[in-house]
Amino acid sequence: MRFFFKLLFWLIILGLIAVLAIIFVPVRRSAPIAPAAEHVQPAAGRGAYLAVLADCAACHTADSSRPFGGGKPVTSPFGNIYASNITPSRQFGIGNYSLEDFRAALRDGLRPDGSHLYPAMPYDSYRKLADEDIVALYQYFRHEVQPVDQPVQKTALIFPFNQRWGIRVWNWLVLGSDTGFASSYDRAQLDRGAYIVESLAHCGACHTPRDIMFRQKGLDPSSPAYLTGSAIGGWAAPDLRGAHSALAGWTAQDLKFYLTTGRNRYTAAAGPMNFAIRESLQYMKEADIDAVVAYLQHIQLAGAGAPPARPAAATAAMLAGADPAMPLGARLYLDNCSACHFTNGLGAPEVFPRLDGAAIVNASDADGLVYVILQGSRLPSTALRPEDLTMPGFGWRLSDAEVAELVNFLRSAWSNKAAPITADKVAKLRASPYVD
Repeated sequence: MRFFFKLLFWLIILGLIAVLAIIFVPVRRSAPIAPAAEHVQPAAGRGAYLAVLADCAACHTADSSRPFGGGKPVTSPFGNIYASNITPSRQFGIGNYSLEDFRAALRDGLRPDGSHLYPAMPYDSYRKLADEDIVALYQYFRHEVQPVDQPVQKTALIFPFNQRWGIRVWNWLVLGSDTGFASSYDRAQLDRGAYIVESLAHCGACHTPRDIMFRQKGLDPSSPAYLTGSAIGGWAAPDLRGAHSALAGWTAQDLKFYLTTGRNRYTAAAGPMNFAIRESLQYMKEADIDAVVAYLQHIQLAGAGAPPARPAAATAAMLAGADPAMPLGARLYLDNCSACHFTNGLGAPEVFPRLDGAAIVNASDADGLVYVILQGSRLPSTALRPEDLTMPGFGWRLSDAEVAELVNFLRSAWSNKAAPITADKVAKLRASPYVD
């Protein structure tokens, strides 16, 4: 028994020493990959383009009149994480950051004082950024962005997630020792597409499922889970490469048109993806968007293809018959939706998205579909398609129970097959509206 207590005592001592080491031993920053890159002057406009490509504004701009001033909440299961002010304000932003400080934030998730950034900042993806791109971004944010001299609301997560030193352990489990991007393909276009998707655009942050420790189940195509779908803020981020993925059956032109306009002959962007296209993807250079499309098509998993078809004619026939005795959900669809999406659920290409087989309709989490019905949605205005077509919201005229009936009809109509939701779920989402 004495031996047991001695062992327990020394284990506690060792545990305390380990915790103190984690808290107080300085974290080693990643070194530059090619130090000479720091002395190369970026081409005019390079940093601004990279900031758009990385969609920095999506998190760091809460007020469009104060770009990159921070304060936008990023939802997490443990509370809201408020994005930093990344303008050159010396008091509230990154005005005192050296290039080394800036690199450490991007690649290691570290502040200049050594404290950890929450991994809502996708530094696990940004570790692949090239040195010259980090320099260009640094020059842009330090010398071209206007300073915003305003504080950001302090992030206050629940215990123990408010203990930032614990993120060091998470980093040990998640971050590899390597930084920078390694070429994997024999085509420059595929390598460029991989670099954009895996690092700058950090597509996996939304589209890759996470494990119990909230780390991505893969950071590149070597993991079969990479880009196979997840959720962000209740919105489904669909599978991009697995069997029955959202891209199954799409041509390269379909994908390119969607990424640059937010629509194609099958679907239309809503929620966070709408924002990404409006503020970021539509501005990609032609060679870059072609590289992204080529890469996403190249990494499709073997066996990926359209899911087995379920009979769709029965729903179309029921709706066309307009029998007053048909279920409430079907009647609500006829009254509110069929004028644009039609009785066959196929809509009109590039105008009214199809609902039969739609990823947002069949997602395991129906929050995005509920938000669209309650609040409506507006297509992004882009250079190729400037018309910002709008779907009105129906929250003002449909009760929670009616929205649930409509959603459940859509998720079981035509070839769709997804689980039903409850009116309580709708009520919860109505009380917490989506904010772009």
